[in-house]
Amino acid sequence: MEAEDKKKSVIMLLIDSLMHEPLSRAIKSGQAPAMKFLLENGHYEPDVISPFPTMSVTVDSSLLTGVYSDRHKVPALVWFNKKENRIINYGSHIRELIKLGIKQSSRDIFYNLNQMHLNQQVKTIHEELAENGIETCSINALMHRGSRDAYLHVPALASWVTGLNHTVKINAPQLFSYGGFSKINPGNLSLLKKFGFNDRFTANELRHLIRLNQVPPLVLAYFPDLDQHVHKNGRNDVKGVAKADSHVQRILNSFRSWEDALKQNIWIVLGDNGQSWISEKKQVALIDLRGLLDRYRIVKLKKGVTSDDQIVLAVNERMAFIYTLDHENLPLQQVAEQLKEDERIDIIAWKNEKNAVEVISGGGDGKLIFKQGGDRADEYGQSWTLEGDGKVLDLTVAETSVAYGKFPDALARLYSSCFSHEGDYLIVSAKPGCEFIGEGSPTHIGGASHGALHEQDSLVSMIIAGTDSKPKYKRIVDVKEWIKQIVESQSGG
Repeated sequence: MEAEDKKKSVIMLLIDSLMHEPLSRAIKSGQAPAMKFLLENGHYEPDVISPFPTMSVTVDSSLLTGVYSDRHKVPALVWFNKKENRIINYGSHIRELIKLGIKQSSRDIFYNLNQMHLNQQVKTIHEELAENGIETCSINALMHRGSRDAYLHVPALASWVTGLNHTVKINAPQLFSYGGFSKINPGNLSLLKKFGFNDRFTANELRHLIRLNQVPPLVLAYFPDLDQHVHKNGRNDVKGVAKADSHVQRILNSFRSWEDALKQNIWIVLGDNGQSWISEKKQVALIDLRGLLDRYRIVKLKKGVTSDDQIVLAVNERMAFIYTLDHENLPLQQVAEQLKEDERIDIIAWKNEKNAVEVISGGGDGKLIFKQGGDRADEYGQSWTLEGDGKVLDLTVAETSVAYGKFPDALARLYSSCFSHEGDYLIVSAKPGCEFIGEGSPTHIGGASHGALHEQDSLVSMIIAGTDSKPKYKRIVDVKEWIKQIVESQSGG
């Protein structure tokens, strides 16, 4: 690290669903001056690869831990916990949360996700830096586990509705902010929208630290609002980017000048997942898994798993886990063949008895079988054994190498998901234009959605300003180690 970079704080602005095309348009049209300033004074990566499934809780778990879901064990926004025999949902839609039980869902969202489900055997960047005596800060981030005692302060009405105690003890970073449940700035009153889980609240918290000159060596600040704009208006929504940029402007304006902001800090602006367009035609857009699998008995959300049930659906927008509860009488291959009849399904994958991953596609005939280790290496230094038709995953397979097409880092991302949790399950990923629905699933007809393996869901923008260094690879899973090295270098570690 160069001498002039010493003692800078690293400020990461994690902007949900920040993608190259709308960011580029916003900058060219003058609607994103703050991000333009950082980009022109830094380095830009338009195509950083998001983990799979491309849902924020899984993505952000990889961001914090530097590993994929086979190791951090947060499989998706919605999944089936075999040990507890129940569906876990971290907030897909209020309809589903009510059916599953609002008290259990609230405990999963506000406590279990970070404190129990995120694997204790892997350390977050907050935990690792704390071991070296380096202070960090998390503002509104979904994933935030640290090594200090912290408390969520649940208002009386929310406590009554959710069943959470008025005070919930958690492990978090030294500086921790989580909407109206935990504030750094007591005067931050931006609570009307989603009780503080909004961009203005995040920006106000960070500005407070800047004004007091209390920015620690690492700040991770999450901006959720763009995601909803893109869901509604489509993947090229420039206005949503402009609104996000307005908050970045307010943050930079907290310094004497934008140039001072750059001199004093290293800035990283990063998307977490992309979004794919969704057809305006309902009959094209929505892949109803209950209809495709209507010959089987599917678990009802409100009833929970009964002895008669055969199938569990865990729908994550453009991706879904489909579990068989009786593998001997209802093997995954049988369910896969049923799903294969729908050409809107891009990928159907599962872990077989030999711990290899099998992949087929809707409307196609080919099959690919792969496992870790072997004689073919990819661009990320990962080696694989492949058998069958590489075209199923749009792979270019040579004698000693494998290259990716429209499914970036497909082998590692799909493999990790197949080994992310216990159970007999299929993974399905939809083609652009389409999304899965189950019982009470949110829909985004004519807008955009994510979750899938496709590059539209998977590629995000990253702006780096204030340092010449960058991650080893252009993947979110590689960001943690890179940030850790920068912060430790700045702190003399």
